[in-house]
Amino acid sequence: MKAVAYFHSLPIQDPQALQDIELPEPVAGPRDLLVDVKAISVNPVDTKVRQNVQPDAGTAKVLGWDVAGVVKAVGSEVSLFKVGDKVFYAGSIARAGANSERHVVDERIVGHMPKSLDFAHAAALPLTAITAWELLFERLGIKQGDADEQQSLLIVGAAGGVGSILTQLASQLTALKVIGSASRPETQAWVRELGADVVVDHSQPLSEALKGLGIDAVTHVASLTQTDQHLDQLVDALAPQGKLALIDDPKALDITKLKRKSLSLHWEFMYTRSLFETADMIEQHHLLNRVAELVDAGTLRTTLGEHFGTINASNLRRAHALLESGKSKGKIVLEGF
Repeated sequence: MKAVAYFHSLPIQDPQALQDIELPEPVAGPRDLLVDVKAISVNPVDTKVRQNVQPDAGTAKVLGWDVAGVVKAVGSEVSLFKVGDKVFYAGSIARAGANSERHVVDERIVGHMPKSLDFAHAAALPLTAITAWELLFERLGIKQGDADEQQSLLIVGAAGGVGSILTQLASQLTALKVIGSASRPETQAWVRELGADVVVDHSQPLSEALKGLGIDAVTHVASLTQTDQHLDQLVDALAPQGKLALIDDPKALDITKLKRKSLSLHWEFMYTRSLFETADMIEQHHLLNRVAELVDAGTLRTTLGEHFGTINASNLRRAHALLESGKSKGKIVLEGF
């Protein structure tokens, strides 16, 4: 089967950074689905793994953890899906990625694809939807409905992939006052379109920007980018006993700054359940099915930003380069081989 992979960690400008190759067909295990990959999207994790994980000598490493496709075969213990089902999922970082014509994945982390979306628009959703959902409802403990009417959420980096879903979930499913940060006019407009009540520029001091808008403090912060650079501002902006959640990888984080206000720190990593095969791993199946229902009901919208054409090394190198530039808006999707 066709696949895109790398043999050495190289700068994305190098033609060998991602290559078109042929690989043997994968075989589904007992709880696995064998999926015909129809569309994929690209995430920062793809660039981080490519830059930092050197494959064993002579071994090809396949990236890609966002898929929409069709079930081609099922393992002997599969009970949630059947051949022919349209599915979407983010997969497991402990297994081969999905930048290939066929892919195997544990059924417990797979959802039924939204009926109202084509493969490209569905592929933009899984990883960011899981991350945003777990961060909001599980890590920060926000309740759906009106329970948190007096609470507020600052989303730092609201125009990115996770931020684009998180902004929608918070504005559509909770009573939170949603404040999104974005640094450019076009990304600020995007965040407003997704439902943020207020938009601030994170290239300026955040706590000062909030106070300039009459917001003395927020109860929750979702820091999706450059947490180490913004930490002092976030601590200043948070109300006493507030909650700070992050998804990025700061080189250092002085958490003693959180003590005086009794702030709590929460880290979200959507691969934790699949990586450790936790007892509640199937929650990602339920979560994705719920996201599909919300999309089909018109409550959530896909965050496809750009369609980069067919799935090949050249187009994936372009996608990685755009992500590394920090100037992408929404999700980059590729479709077909």
